[in-house]
Amino acid sequence: MKYQPLSEREEYIAKLIVDAAYTVHKKLGPGLLEKVYEVCFCHELAKRGLKFQRQVDMPIQYDDLVFDEGLRLDVFVEELVICEIKAVEQINPVWGAQI
Repeated sequence: MKYQPLSEREEYIAKLIVDAAYTVHKKLGPGLLEKVYEVCFCHELAKRGLKFQRQVDMPIQYDDLVFDEGLRLDVFVEELVICEIKAVEQINPVWGAQI
């Protein structure tokens, strides 16, 4: 699968997001609830001037129907990047399907 290169804006936003996530991880360390990391991560995003939405409901489309319940994005940054917060020791490959 071929992907388009990221624009300068997308690269800039991605760098700020990674920096915010790293800052939270460095300051808080492991072992807390995802909600704690999420609220601190969003605070760091705001400090960097990024707009975001928390816990955004996403409809499911199935059989030409739309269901409003089911999926929820943890953090949606600049209406461009989905951030899924996880507070675990190992990453489960199934979580990729969430995104």
